[in-house]
Amino acid sequence: MMKFGLLTSILEGTTFEEAVDFAAENGLECLEVACWPNSGGAKRRYAGVCHIDAEALTPERAAEIRTYCQKRGVAISALGYYPNTLDPDLAKRKAYIAHLYALIDAAAMLEVNMVTTFLGRITDQSVEQNLSVVKEVWPPILEYAQKKGVKIAIENCPMWFTEDEWPGGQNLMTSPANWRKVFEILPYDNFGINYDPSHFVWQQIDYIKPIYEFKDRIFHVHFKDIKLLHDRLADVGVMACPLEYMKPKIPGLGDVDWGKYVSALSDIGYDGYSVIEVEDKAYEGTLDDAKRAVKVAAHYLRNFVG
Repeated sequence: MMKFGLLTSILEGTTFEEAVDFAAENGLECLEVACWPNSGGAKRRYAGVCHIDAEALTPERAAEIRTYCQKRGVAISALGYYPNTLDPDLAKRKAYIAHLYALIDAAAMLEVNMVTTFLGRITDQSVEQNLSVVKEVWPPILEYAQKKGVKIAIENCPMWFTEDEWPGGQNLMTSPANWRKVFEILPYDNFGINYDPSHFVWQQIDYIKPIYEFKDRIFHVHFKDIKLLHDRLADVGVMACPLEYMKPKIPGLGDVDWGKYVSALSDIGYDGYSVIEVEDKAYEGTLDDAKRAVKVAAHYLRNFVG
């Protein structure tokens, strides 16, 4: 059976232990732990949250974390960090990759053995141009992670939501077609997908069929919903900034058919981690609002995940 939990970025302002307590008190089995640099990460929404400081992690602190999780019955599904690792600003790229290495070390130390992230993208270059950069940047990262026994799961979010991410977005792993190209040049067993159906909805891609084709590459899954605004889409078209014609919602309040999604995951025998990701502006006012979003989403999703 899938293990059901939460991505902690919505719990900004809590400590790691408080996030674990919240999960335990609400019957959640796991946490994808947001691990941006403690010195101050990205300023965009839902980024920059640090529940485990990877650079500062010691074996002693790692043991404390493992013990606390065991005591509360909450596992860590992955350490999550979502920068643009192909940023054309080489100083930024170097810093992002350095922190990614720190997460790999931390994941091994914590015996989590999973890091969730983006592949990155140079926004104003073609897919083929980006693939040539991927060939240079990613093999050393994946080989290092392989030696540490750590898997890397790439979320399929295009990261094209604001004008500064135009025209290509900041993540190449956005579609089945791109997945095939990337897996061909990065044929590593520890390299896979953090599957989020919502990003396929607004791209008008079938979010069920790829589950079967890429079943061996799905390492981790997100539960997040998207509501398409059809009147706006008819007015601005698909070439507009996506937030002009869609809204992220908590599961059950958007267009994802969660019964079909979970059914397909069960068909392929997926028994890994599935976590709620909250990016719904209707629940952003306070920490209590964010916690309420998690509770509502979890209550709904238990119709499908038990």
